[in-house]
Amino acid sequence: MSDKPFANQTVVVTGGGTGIGRAAALAFAEAGAEQVLITGRRADRLAEVAALHPAIVPLVADVATEEGADLVAEAVRARGGALDVLVHNAGVFRFSPLEHLDAAVVREVLDINLLGPVLLTGRLLPLLRGPGSIVLVSSRAGHNASPGGSVYAASKAGVHSLTRSWAAELAPRGIRVNAVAPGFVRTEAYVANGLSPQQVEGLFEHAKDDIPLGRVADVDDVTPWIVRLADPAAALVTGQVITLDGGMDVA
Repeated sequence: MSDKPFANQTVVVTGGGTGIGRAAALAFAEAGAEQVLITGRRADRLAEVAALHPAIVPLVADVATEEGADLVAEAVRARGGALDVLVHNAGVFRFSPLEHLDAAVVREVLDINLLGPVLLTGRLLPLLRGPGSIVLVSSRAGHNASPGGSVYAASKAGVHSLTRSWAAELAPRGIRVNAVAPGFVRTEAYVANGLSPQQVEGLFEHAKDDIPLGRVADVDDVTPWIVRLADPAAALVTGQVITLDGGMDVA
């Protein structure tokens, strides 16, 4: 395998300002990508990531909207017009008992986690050249019960279905589609959802009891799999959802 498998390639990573998206953008840049376009809604976070590598290009865009998807497509066209790898990382989770869910929360989760990938893939598909790759960042919640997180789980189950359906649909074009489904990962998302740092650590300590390998994942446990699935060396891998949960599914 080449140490620069993405040489001369263009990569788009949504939600590239923090967490898994940030780490993935850096990993693609270090693996030789000519340009890595990162999207997000916070210009300051995107600029911080772009400052870390000259190949990373920030773009403020809400990819859960048609306008945002159009912005990304226009940016790719302006920078050469061809795309090789698309990583759908932007996502949100909202946990609430069923009786407290309201329509606004449901729409937010479904729009960002499910509608966004559909809209953006549709806009970028004419630019995605084969052999190309789409990688979606999902969650083990997509194939497990998630009390208090039913809408989030449903959105990720939808992502799993998109992965398999798109893999079959796009194979004739030479485009592979796969997903990663992490369990608990140390990111800022928990605090962003209203938990204190102490509550987050308590959650992780409790979760360890259900993880056979005994620890919560870091972003660096997830991003190598995103890169690996997009790597041209994985030429026969498509339609797969790779679970990265430390063995929770088999416990």
